Amino acid sequence: MTPIQAAAGSVVMPAPMLQSHLSSLPLVYRGKVRDTYAVGEDRLLIVTTDRISAFDVVMREPIPGKGHVLNAMSNFWFKRLAALVPNHLTGIDPTTLVPEQERSQVEGRAVVARRLTPLPIEAVVRGYLIGSGWSDYCRSGEVCGIRLPGGLQQAQQLAEPLFTPARKAELGEHDENITYERVCERIGRELAERVRDFSLRLYRHASDIARRRGILIADTKFEFGLDRSGELRLMDEVLTPDSSRFWPADQYRVGISPPSFDKQFLRDWLQQQHWDRTPPPPSLPQDIIEKTAARYREALERLVTGDGMEQALEHLPGQSRW
Repeated sequence: MTPIQAAAGSVVMPAPMLQSHLSSLPLVYRGKVRDTYAVGEDRLLIVTTDRISAFDVVMREPIPGKGHVLNAMSNFWFKRLAALVPNHLTGIDPTTLVPEQERSQVEGRAVVARRLTPLPIEAVVRGYLIGSGWSDYCRSGEVCGIRLPGGLQQAQQLAEPLFTPARKAELGEHDENITYERVCERIGRELAERVRDFSLRLYRHASDIARRRGILIADTKFEFGLDRSGELRLMDEVLTPDSSRFWPADQYRVGISPPSFDKQFLRDWLQQQHWDRTPPPPSLPQDIIEKTAARYREALERLVTGDGMEQALEHLPGQSRW
């Protein structure tokens, strides 16, 4: 939501939004972060809230500005990747689909998308050996059934990016890494090949863009769906700190897990608490909320500054330059 200019010239900041409440459209689904509403039979209004999850549990407190950051970043990437693969966006202004009293819930944090049939997999691409990939490698020397050379170190860049898909889990469950052959079994070999090839092409192109802005994309996940004509389209979110591991290039070192532009502050704090990773989660202290929000904002600022898209920053709450 764009900051509201008060009569005296001050800026009135919108409150963080944990959950949207649109009575003008039927609710389809609430995910970990996004609320989805039906717009007729063939379109969806997708609202990115300020919710944040960790260890597959949604926290009780919102992260101010997070929804705006994720929405702006996805739009940034959808625009730059559209020449490689079509996506789900319609270009319709979401504020035109709701009454005036509900526009504050969608402005700057929502998109209108085509209704697609989602593929039941997540297309994960890894360019560096980290996270669950590093754990698998240490245990078996493989990542999702792909044998890697011995002697690799944590966070080491791979010779070539790997397509390491996962089975989509229900809300509250963990995604499961699966082999490429299992993807072929689930969606057919021809479609699996297209998803794999598109994913690797998208990752390479995005990595080049991000590297020029001082960000390394260690890994990411893409989601795809089929439209009514059977065309494969990129959907959901793309290349955000929620779906990707972004590292500041100037802090990257082989052998250690570099700091990342995401919710690592939150994860680190939660791991120090006496919490069994089941709901309800512990309440978040204000400094963890603020540090997490700042990290998301910094990632967006690095991407858009100097790219002619600084106007995207104007739609973020609290633009006092973090």
